[in-house]
Amino acid sequence: MKKLFVILLTCSCLFATGQTEILFKKADSLFYDYKDYPKALELYKQIETQITLVDTDWSYVMSKIARCLFTMEASARKDSKKSIELATQFIEHADKNREYIDTAIYEKKFFMYKNLVVAYFALEQLDKAKIYQDKLYEFYKQKVLPKGIDKFYNFEFFKWEGKNVWGYEFYPELGDPETKGSFSKIVYYVYSTNADGSDNEQLYRLHVLKFHKFDNSVKFDYVMSKRLETATNEVSGTFYDYTYTKPIDIVKLRADIREMLKGNYGPDAKSVIKKK
Repeated sequence: MKKLFVILLTCSCLFATGQTEILFKKADSLFYDYKDYPKALELYKQIETQITLVDTDWSYVMSKIARCLFTMEASARKDSKKSIELATQFIEHADKNREYIDTAIYEKKFFMYKNLVVAYFALEQLDKAKIYQDKLYEFYKQKVLPKGIDKFYNFEFFKWEGKNVWGYEFYPELGDPETKGSFSKIVYYVYSTNADGSDNEQLYRLHVLKFHKFDNSVKFDYVMSKRLETATNEVSGTFYDYTYTKPIDIVKLRADIREMLKGNYGPDAKSVIKKK
């Protein structure tokens, strides 16, 4: 009886191993051959329930789950709610399995924080976006941000009359060494678009520019400045109707940016140049 039990147990283990191998092949085929990341994710998660931390394949599966989530989030970027769902899943998975995931894929976590900020801005939920903006600033101070997001980050994207508008914020604050001389705390980049809606040419930039104070009578820290790239029949210069103190009132700034996009520069516009 004991011998029979051992035989049955061995057969059961072999059967389970065979089933897991079949799942691996199906999952990898969906991932590499068909680029069907949602279905591949389902199978990798199924495999996760059939193996343990001590299995040699554990790291492989954890990395594959992370890569599926990363790719799916990138494809869902236009759907803010879906982007939030997938970015949150990625962060939770990455933190839970830090020691089992390749550093290169783990560091994508920081970009997911940025994507959460953009998604919440798109949903006009600035209070929720602020939570993840604060996290990025913490990471900046800890000097753990990877290249590409270590000096600035994209916090907003929207369409305006057929143009793409990207808002970027730089981490340094006034008084930091990086802010000596000319310094822009926030920059909005305005692009023309291709037929598919992607960026074409950079038309101009709207800078929230550090104002060099000569005396204490000046009550603001930043002023709006418009700088042209390829745009023609546009004005550029410094616009003193749009000034800001630190910390910058983001609600006011977003409203001002949209006025600037309309061409409303204010009656006190100075140093204005028109490029023909």
